[in-house]
Amino acid sequence: MNLVLEHTLLESSYLFNIGKSFRSYEFLGCHVLNTGLTIFNVWAPHAKSVAVVGDFNGWQDTPLSQVGTTGIWHGEFKQVTPGSLYKFAVTGPDGQRHLKIDPYARKFEKKPGDAAVVVKPIIKKWHDSLWLARRKRSNAEKRPINIYELHLGSWRRHQDDSYYSYVEIADELIPYLKKMNYTHVELMPVMEHLLDASWGYQQLGYFAITSRFGDIKDFLDLIDKLHQANIGVLVDWVPGHFIRNYDALYQYDGTPTYEYQDAERANNRGWGAWNFDLGKSQVQSFLISSAMYWLEYCHLDGLRVDSVSNMIYLDYDIGKEGQKNDRGDNRNLEGIKFLQKLNQTIHHDHTDVLMIAEESSAYKGVTASVADGGLGFDFKWNLGWMHDTLKFFEMDPLYRRDNFDLLTFAFVYMYNEKFILPFSHDEVVHGKKSLMHKMPGDRYNQFANLRTMMTYLMVFPGKKLNFMGSEWGQFLEWRDWSQLEWVDLKDTLNSKMQEFTQKLNTVYRDKRPLWEEDYLPQGLIYSNTDDAASSTMGFIRQGKRKRQFVVAAFNFVPVERKDYRIGVPFAGDYELLLNTEDQKFGGTWTKLETKFTAEKKSFHGQPASFTVTLPAMGALLIQPTKLK
Repeated sequence: MNLVLEHTLLESSYLFNIGKSFRSYEFLGCHVLNTGLTIFNVWAPHAKSVAVVGDFNGWQDTPLSQVGTTGIWHGEFKQVTPGSLYKFAVTGPDGQRHLKIDPYARKFEKKPGDAAVVVKPIIKKWHDSLWLARRKRSNAEKRPINIYELHLGSWRRHQDDSYYSYVEIADELIPYLKKMNYTHVELMPVMEHLLDASWGYQQLGYFAITSRFGDIKDFLDLIDKLHQANIGVLVDWVPGHFIRNYDALYQYDGTPTYEYQDAERANNRGWGAWNFDLGKSQVQSFLISSAMYWLEYCHLDGLRVDSVSNMIYLDYDIGKEGQKNDRGDNRNLEGIKFLQKLNQTIHHDHTDVLMIAEESSAYKGVTASVADGGLGFDFKWNLGWMHDTLKFFEMDPLYRRDNFDLLTFAFVYMYNEKFILPFSHDEVVHGKKSLMHKMPGDRYNQFANLRTMMTYLMVFPGKKLNFMGSEWGQFLEWRDWSQLEWVDLKDTLNSKMQEFTQKLNTVYRDKRPLWEEDYLPQGLIYSNTDDAASSTMGFIRQGKRKRQFVVAAFNFVPVERKDYRIGVPFAGDYELLLNTEDQKFGGTWTKLETKFTAEKKSFHGQPASFTVTLPAMGALLIQPTKLK
């Protein structure tokens, strides 16, 4: 090793070891140089020895050398060509030799193998500068965000059940998202994993795209094309735990390396995985570098951080009830500090990317700034809203009046965090049934309920997320091993449901009051939100401009309500935006009320009001046209 390389490696290793190397993939792992040399660097601080084995040396040990006392092992090789397979042979303090993956591998062979693949970095010529410039200028809180959550392995498949490639997905997905008027797509699973049924949540590769659907070049092209079509791209990312396999990160140098020293804290029973030691500086460098890689190298617009609750509580997992920290409570102080450091670091360099927490407790300040004691996320999934809303709509309408608090409770805490309202993959799998199948009644009433629930989602304060298939009311629950039931669209009710979703998404995207004041109390005007006796609800989404607003009225039972009065801020003329019971959407109304006149008759605290016929099991969206 020449002196310049040694000095650079020592400096990089120092930053890595103190938890301040946020692009450690630039020196750790395998790097093919223009000089013809291939360099291998790996962190294994307690190993007795480390060697590289691969198809270029007959899978025989070629030793690496220690870089001082940094814990880094280094080697330089000639005639190692891109496409070669390799692993590290790590001998631990006990003298036991184990083959291990490269934690920084950019590519792995296709399963069932898990050897890393030598690759040359792709020099991508991007065409998304206009998108990135707009992203930098915009404020996500005050923009429409309507996310289509998509599982790459089961959105579409070939007739022989083989996967679509990234190229094929791009050709079909982008026109579909444009047609349906989604603003973002959230992809899962993107990072390399071995078990299909894990959906990517038991990660193997933290810097490697999954090889199931193609290579990194094709993935980058997919992102580029989505951006050119004005569609943002989010991916799921799992910094809390990693795959159990003994040839992966587990006891990497023969001792707990990436996981906690305490075997009980390291063991994640719920996920069947190992928990990262989030307080260890080198692990922080590793994980933050992973986030930076996906955001910078792949131009992603944000990360949905999985299972945040497991990182902020000591007793979140099965069998860990009662665990306390030194202060006598159940918080994982190291995990909290890591998440704060993660979000601060990313937002320091990229103020316009989105960090989204999947956090299932009432922990305060998930989306508050770190300076104010919060975790620093941009958004948090509102799982409480999701569970209560689904429970309400799954209920026989006869009992909804007695359980109306399932809907109204969310009004109490809706501004506690900056929420995303999700109907995610977790709610349509493992016997929970699809969204459409959850709905009560016959097939017609199931679709009527689904249209009303989707409208409620779109007008309640917060950004939106829906899992694939729900947009047309697929009846079968999601199966990760086969494609969606696209054949459903030959059924009239399914195709009309898809048309309804397209229209609803358009209304949401085009009407500023539905998103520009999402996280401010003035963005919602209470009108008639607690009429449990009739199981109806009405409220107003207010835009930044006083005369821009959308009136929403809901009927949660199959009984039509004539002369239903709605209070509004101004007298004048109003028009219909959407009636969920329109015949073209699968409803029963062949003739719609489209014009309304508000008179100066106060109602529910508003100075003016008008009456409508509120459809049975339906919803109306109405906007002003000429106000007095």
